[in-house]
Amino acid sequence: MTQEEILKRVEWKDLRRLSVKEMLVENNLTIPWALSSWILAYFEYYLLALPFSTFFFLTALRQVHNGFHNSLGTNKFLTWSSLYLNSILMMVSIHAVKLNHLRHHKYCLSDEDQEGKSAHMTWYGAILYGPIHIFKIHQITWKIGNKKYRKNMVLELISIVIFASLAIYFNIHWLIYHMIIMVLGEFLMSFFAVWTVHHDTHDNPNFARTQRSGWKNKITFSMFYHLEHHLFPAVPTIKLPELAQRIDKVIPEMDKKQTF
Repeated sequence: MTQEEILKRVEWKDLRRLSVKEMLVENNLTIPWALSSWILAYFEYYLLALPFSTFFFLTALRQVHNGFHNSLGTNKFLTWSSLYLNSILMMVSIHAVKLNHLRHHKYCLSDEDQEGKSAHMTWYGAILYGPIHIFKIHQITWKIGNKKYRKNMVLELISIVIFASLAIYFNIHWLIYHMIIMVLGEFLMSFFAVWTVHHDTHDNPNFARTQRSGWKNKITFSMFYHLEHHLFPAVPTIKLPELAQRIDKVIPEMDKKQTF
């Protein structure tokens, strides 16, 4: 079954709309995790802060990912602001990530898909490739991005340098901790955000892996409904569990490779 046939058989357009409550959730999901990790790090409870930092990174990734697809339920300025602020907090140009992610959807797992390169590797190769992945994301954006993408990337990188410099100069230890964890998180992106959901799917690239275990989806904030996301990229993450149920009901015979 082709993607076009699935789009026709599954009702999905109503899922693009967010209620006020859902919009508030999607745009504020990071706040409790950020505050918890920073407070614990401030009092030097770094090990206790680590899981909260991890969930901040995951929820921030969910937030910017929805921003890439204009699925935050906000206007253009607020969506841009979300991407910009998360660039500083996540220590990477999110607009550079956006360009490569949209190309990933367009050229999924082909030679022109920089984001998807690690899907062709072994699991340990994808981990080792992490730092190169982050460098390449920015390099590609500078090379082929339009003026707007370049401008946003430069602004975000300059802001990150200022943010990091101030934290180091004034020895703000909890922010230094935060930056270190975020950089480590970025280095693992090529494994967790690409390899886990795309390895061994080269025959049908848009039919990515997915996750059907309830508790696993809860602790990963529904970020591993990747099959559903590739088939219906306009659907916000908060609606993906409902979308998955509709797909299972209408097309129960569809082969679904599990993420983990």
